[in-house]
Amino acid sequence: MSKTRSIFEEVSADKPVVETPKGGHIDTGRNEWRKPASIWMMILFAMVACMILVGGLTRLTDSGLSITEWKPVTGSVPPLNAADWDAEFTKYKATPEYQLVNKDMELGAFKTIYWWEWGHRQLGRMVGLVWAIGVLYFLIRYSVPKGWRGRMLFVGVLGGLQGAIGWWMVSSGLTGRMVDVASYRLATHLGLAFIILSFLAWYIWGLRRDEMELFQARRNNDARVARLLNILLPLVFLQILLGALVAGIDAGRGYTDWPLMGGQFLPSESFDYTPFWTNLFENPALVQWNHRMLGYAVLVFTVFAWFRSRASAINEVRSGMTLVLAGVLFQMFLGIITVMNAAPWHLAIFHQLGAIFVIIFVLRARFASMFPKTQSLRA
Repeated sequence: MSKTRSIFEEVSADKPVVETPKGGHIDTGRNEWRKPASIWMMILFAMVACMILVGGLTRLTDSGLSITEWKPVTGSVPPLNAADWDAEFTKYKATPEYQLVNKDMELGAFKTIYWWEWGHRQLGRMVGLVWAIGVLYFLIRYSVPKGWRGRMLFVGVLGGLQGAIGWWMVSSGLTGRMVDVASYRLATHLGLAFIILSFLAWYIWGLRRDEMELFQARRNNDARVARLLNILLPLVFLQILLGALVAGIDAGRGYTDWPLMGGQFLPSESFDYTPFWTNLFENPALVQWNHRMLGYAVLVFTVFAWFRSRASAINEVRSGMTLVLAGVLFQMFLGIITVMNAAPWHLAIFHQLGAIFVIIFVLRARFASMFPKTQSLRA
């Protein structure tokens, strides 16, 4: 029979205290996949961002039509000898770009543009390979929740669609009298790249927080700022698409004065093309004017949203919106400098890099407003 113990008796410190794991015993081991999955998606994010920049350089160097066939597997092997190079060059000579623009091009110059396009496609293949290896590893190695399995597969579906759209874009410049790819197809290709990048960023931030933590954080969201960012996000995305139209027809190399265009607010030739709707995609005057006007609208709305965010009780929302404002201001300044210098490649590619930062800043501020982190009252 055990001895009766006094209520004032000290408890022995000899026995170790067993701490309950964060989230409870029921969650032990369930979230171990989240950190490696976030690292995997961060690698994919970096690769997709590089794809966007390399794609921009491919366009700026007029290299996109140098490879006239789409061979997702066998196309990974470049020409290995003189006969292979002659065969590729002969195919390129049949394109309108060569016949109307590059009639005097020699094999050495062709090799330069070929390597740009081959590198772009090769990087795309590497993205697909990293995705495939990663998704197989996580589905086999870990017990990934059904919802996250769907997200992982969804990224791959978008990547496959991006490859098909890339060829759809290139094929538009291989026939007829077009010496470049269709600008609206270029905008579709770039737009999907930014969509993939955005999903990856959102998933990464979600993976770096526990599901229960996210569930509880949502109760403390700043719905007012989130609504403003729900408007700003599509505005920024549309501005990126208009930027792709500008790049697609080299509209940034004309009308190099600012704030006017050719000495006018709206160039008189803005609606000269027929049918009328083609002006939106093919008329350099109207395409650049639309890009400028939406840029002003994005800036005005960003300033408005920034002022409204000052009243937020969430520190990360206020700092995030300040970063958004700084990014938009710098991107607008860079855009003006790029146009006034007739869009040289080094400024144009930095302007495209700026677009990546701006949309990520907007997404980050939106995530912070929807899933705020716990902060002390003193902070």
